[in-house]
Amino acid sequence: MILPIVAYGTPILRKISEDITPDYPGLEKLIADMWETMYNSNGVGLAAPQINKAIRLFVVDSEQIFENQEEDEKGEYPDEPGYKGVFINAHITKLEGDDWSYNEGCLSIPKVREDVMRPQTVTLDFVDENFKPHTKTFNGITARVILHEYDHIDGKLFIDHIKPLKRTLLKRKLDDITKGKVNVDYRMVFPK
Repeated sequence: MILPIVAYGTPILRKISEDITPDYPGLEKLIADMWETMYNSNGVGLAAPQINKAIRLFVVDSEQIFENQEEDEKGEYPDEPGYKGVFINAHITKLEGDDWSYNEGCLSIPKVREDVMRPQTVTLDFVDENFKPHTKTFNGITARVILHEYDHIDGKLFIDHIKPLKRTLLKRKLDDITKGKVNVDYRMVFPK
């Protein structure tokens, strides 16, 4: 089932999410719905707060980025062919490498894209959809997508990483999103 994505300005996007246990109600269906919602909205990642759940769960599919690359972009990122997976109860254990810039967007903040600096490499502890524990290190585009989704479960947004002046210049666009004055081709819910 395709779920509506919560828009910028909705309080849950600023809440720190809680760890969950294997008996979380309807978890298998929730994960399937998150994949369907993410693909329906042309996303490469989706975090539970974006579908109005304050739990430490996100899905990532950076394989799509590599599948859709232009010929001149091939070989540019070290993590090719990408990674597809479910991250539950993720906690970062290490950030490494130089910060690098990449133009990011967010399904909860449609029609806004900005260059964001993030570290090259992230290591995290998490469990997968079967609650099997993992400690994995990711780099390149995959690390960036993971860090973007991880921010969501920590109550942060990609616009928090841009300079205050840029954020001030975006204020009108952000206010319009909060008021529902934005056209998107996926389901959204706006703050009341």
